[in-house]
Amino acid sequence: MKNFSDLTEREILAVAIASEEEDSRIYQSFADDLAERYPASAQVFVEMAEEEKQHRHALLQMYEERFGPNLPPIRREDVKGFLKRRPVWLSKNLPLDTVRKEAENMEFQAARFYQKAAERTTDVGIRKLLGDLAEIEKDHRHTAGKLEAAHLTEEALEEEDRTRHRMFVLQYVQPGLAGLMDGSVSTLAPLFAAAFATHNNWQTFLVGMAASIGAGISMGFAEALSDDGSLTGRGSPWLRGITSGLMTCLGGIGHTLPYLVPDTWANAFWIATGIAAFVVFIELWIIAWVRAKYMDTPFLQAAFQIVVGGVIVLAAGILIGGA
Repeated sequence: MKNFSDLTEREILAVAIASEEEDSRIYQSFADDLAERYPASAQVFVEMAEEEKQHRHALLQMYEERFGPNLPPIRREDVKGFLKRRPVWLSKNLPLDTVRKEAENMEFQAARFYQKAAERTTDVGIRKLLGDLAEIEKDHRHTAGKLEAAHLTEEALEEEDRTRHRMFVLQYVQPGLAGLMDGSVSTLAPLFAAAFATHNNWQTFLVGMAASIGAGISMGFAEALSDDGSLTGRGSPWLRGITSGLMTCLGGIGHTLPYLVPDTWANAFWIATGIAAFVVFIELWIIAWVRAKYMDTPFLQAAFQIVVGGVIVLAAGILIGGA
C-alpha cells in the first residue's frame, strides 16, 4: 500500500475517479435495496448516485486534459489510511437509519480526501476541482435534506414509519421473542429435573447453564440458516441469529441464576427453587406482554397459551426429577 503523501497528482485523480464510481454504485445498491420497503428514500439515493456520476465525469475530463486517456490501476484500498466501505453484500436489508448513517460517513470521508488531496496538488486547475468537490461533499447533508424534502412527503413518511415498525418486528421482535420463548420454556424441564433429582443447587446451576448456552447456540444457528432475508425482508440472517441466540440464552439463565444460592444455607434448595419459580412466572408474563404488543395476540389468550405451556413443561421436569 502507498502512503497518501507519496501519491502523484495523476494517482490522486485516479483514486478520486475510482472512489466516485464506487460510491455511485453503493448509493444505487442502497436505492435498489430500499426500493420495495422505502420507495421515497430509495429515490433520494438514486439521485445521490447520479450526482456521484457527475463528479466522476468532471474528474475524468480533468484527468484526460492533463494526463491522457489511460488511468493507472490504483484505488483507495491501495492507499494507507483510507477507511474501507462496507461490502455491498453486507448492506442488504439494513435498517433505513443505518443506511443513512452509512451515507453520511461516506460523504465525510470523501470530503476529507478531497480536502487533503487539494492541499497536496500544485496544479491550479486540479486544486480548484478538488477543492470544489470537497465543498460539495461537505454540503451533501444539505443536498440530501433538499432531496428528502422533495421526495419524502407527509404521506410517504407515514408509510415509511409503518414499514420501519414492521421491519423492527420482523428483524428483532420475532427472532428475539422466539428465542426468549424457547429459552424460558425448553430449559424448564432439564433444570427442574436436575433440581429435584439432586437437591443440589450447584449441580442444578451447571445443568441450567449448559442447557441455556446449548439452546442459545442451537437457536442462533437455526434462525440464521433458516432464511437469508432476501425474499422475506427479515434482514440480516446473522443479526437475527445473534438476537435469537442471546434471548434464548437469557431466557434460560434467568431461572438458572437462583441456584447460585449456596448449598450451605438452611433450606437452600427450597429458597433457590422458590426464587426460580417466581422468575419463571415473570418471564412467562413478559413473553405474553410482548406477544400482545407486537404480534397482535390478545393478552389473555397469549398469557393462557404461554403459562399453560410453561406449567406443563415445569411439571414434566419436576415429575421426571422426582421419579
